Amino acid sequence: MKHISQRDIARKLGVNASTVSRALRGLEGVSPELRKQIEELARENGYRPNPFAASLRYDTTHTIGVVVPDVSFNYYSQIVKRIEHEARQAGYMCIITDSGDTYANEKDCVDLLLNMHVEGLIICPSQDTTDFSHILRLRQLQVPVVVFDRVPDIDVSSVYINDVDSAYEVTKTLIDSGSRRIAFLGGLNCMEQTIKRKHGYLEALREHGIPIRKELVKCHHISFNNGLSDTLELLSLPEPPDAIIAAHGLLAIAALQAVSSQGFQIPGQVSIVGYVSDWVAEMSHPRVSFVKQNLREIGIEAFRLLLNQMCGDDSVQHIVVKAHLEIRESTRRY
Repeated sequence: MKHISQRDIARKLGVNASTVSRALRGLEGVSPELRKQIEELARENGYRPNPFAASLRYDTTHTIGVVVPDVSFNYYSQIVKRIEHEARQAGYMCIITDSGDTYANEKDCVDLLLNMHVEGLIICPSQDTTDFSHILRLRQLQVPVVVFDRVPDIDVSSVYINDVDSAYEVTKTLIDSGSRRIAFLGGLNCMEQTIKRKHGYLEALREHGIPIRKELVKCHHISFNNGLSDTLELLSLPEPPDAIIAAHGLLAIAALQAVSSQGFQIPGQVSIVGYVSDWVAEMSHPRVSFVKQNLREIGIEAFRLLLNQMCGDDSVQHIVVKAHLEIRESTRRY
């Protein structure tokens, strides 16, 4: 149903739209008789003020934009939920956009949000993004921006977990439990997140004198199918891995399915650890050991940094949210 506007009311009564506006806002300069006519017509036709249109006139929308690779993925939806909560508490509305995990769509999302006059943006880059000029341009335009999770090495405020230390902890725990052929499933090697998590994995192997085997490291575009095919390839090696670290939730679920389909016992023959959300860890079978990330805190910190910028703080800050390993059924205990 099309809502009646102030212009519609003005046209029906043969007055200026500014007169209608003054009457509906309770301002002076409108006769009692005309004010009554305007208010009755507005009430009878279900008039509702449009705060978004009004805010555009004053160039202050009290709206922020959020760009994520896949809003249906539990990990991102939990973070977005917290961002939206924090924003609402501060009097801001969120416009959530989904890049489909592609660079082209990500750029389109950013342009769309700018055209909607959002006051700031919170972005998780796609795994395809290697050119971050569209994000740096926001800084040049003095548009507040915060990047989270997949954080590139650029001069923009960010929130991310302790990727190197968490991967080191996972690898060391697997070594301590007796694993010696530990495989790593990661995203593209151009992703800073993959680089850091792989670095922690390799450091733990080196420190414990375990040879690094290139055939045990699989870093490709993150997808369930790639995780499945990479894991099957690992299991077909003459000496298959006795443990797998999956640096993304999709890869972890794919690894669990592939290992089970080939008849390997989890964790008897192959231990698995994944970077997954609590919900996925609890729902998987067997329950997968996982790097517990404080998604609530990531969302809170991302909005806090953005709010500070919107209030005039132009400093670049990097917040590291601590994550740690939670042992479940997919990992041997020692």
